[in-house]
Amino acid sequence: MEQSAQQARQLDSAPAGGVSPFAAFGLPGFNGPGPSPAPAPEPRPILELEGEEYEDELDGLGDWVDDFLLPVYGAEVTTAAPWCPRWQEHDGVVAWLHALWLAYQQHKDPEAGLAGMFVWHRDFLIHAMAAVRAPGGPLSACMTSPDRPTHRLLPGPPASTRSEKATATDPGPGAPDEHDEPVS
Repeated sequence: MEQSAQQARQLDSAPAGGVSPFAAFGLPGFNGPGPSPAPAPEPRPILELEGEEYEDELDGLGDWVDDFLLPVYGAEVTTAAPWCPRWQEHDGVVAWLHALWLAYQQHKDPEAGLAGMFVWHRDFLIHAMAAVRAPGGPLSACMTSPDRPTHRLLPGPPASTRSEKATATDPGPGAPDEHDEPVS
């Protein structure tokens, strides 16, 4: 019992030098005296941004894609791996590459450890590039050969039947009622 009481007193007392032995684990309430650091702002998906905030994020993403991603991981453009020099106009591609960029920033940070970049390659890069550059993917109507640069946005799928039924049952303001007689 005495040993348990002694351990409790040690845990309750402030550590020497003001640094908690738990600080390295980032546990809230265990970081020692003083206010805890403000949390980093949470990243938002690029397609949720608007106006200047979207343009600034797209500029940063474009620099990363053009200066790092494509020169290192771009590979050859083929029918099996299409690309589009105007990729910024493909919302699905922008979303994929932005998520890849955010993951890159997180995994290159020293806090990610020595295996951080391996995890990024394994869990993010391979999958994202395969999805973006798939033969039937979002760039499939674009450039499949460097000698034939093309750009075409594919139409998205039609609205779901649920959306169509909601529109059909609720024609909206100003629409004639089903009981109204047509005016000739």
